[in-house]
Amino acid sequence: MTSRAAAEEQLRDLARLRRVRDRIDREYAQPLDVEALARGVNMSAGHLSRQFRLAYGESPYAYLMTRRIERAMALLRQGDLSVTQVCFAVGCGSLGTFSTRFTELVGVAPSVYRSRLSGAAAELPSCVSKQVTRPVRNREASRGRRG
Repeated sequence: MTSRAAAEEQLRDLARLRRVRDRIDREYAQPLDVEALARGVNMSAGHLSRQFRLAYGESPYAYLMTRRIERAMALLRQGDLSVTQVCFAVGCGSLGTFSTRFTELVGVAPSVYRSRLSGAAAELPSCVSKQVTRPVRNREASRGRRG
């Protein structure tokens, strides 16, 4: 393959990866798996996973879970739904997995997060609240402290 052909293929892959990321952002609450995402852009699941990780620094599944946790954080701040209802509203099928991933990304259990922030976050504008409460992966947090 010539370097021009390789560059064109790489651009096509990046466009497909953006479509996958956009689909995850739109359909985070739907049942999504890597195989279905890969089929949607005519890639193999393995190739999609490798390329997605190279482009975005995390697997498609990790990106999906981060989106779900971000939305869950917003719902928990509103305080209208129980933790279980939030879990299912964001597309998680298991309360245990949801709670584990939430705790990994946010640093506290969903119920603790809700009790701490349900009233306080309402005082902040939503754009500020979203930025300061964004879930941060452990490796991102450690890089940020060193920087």
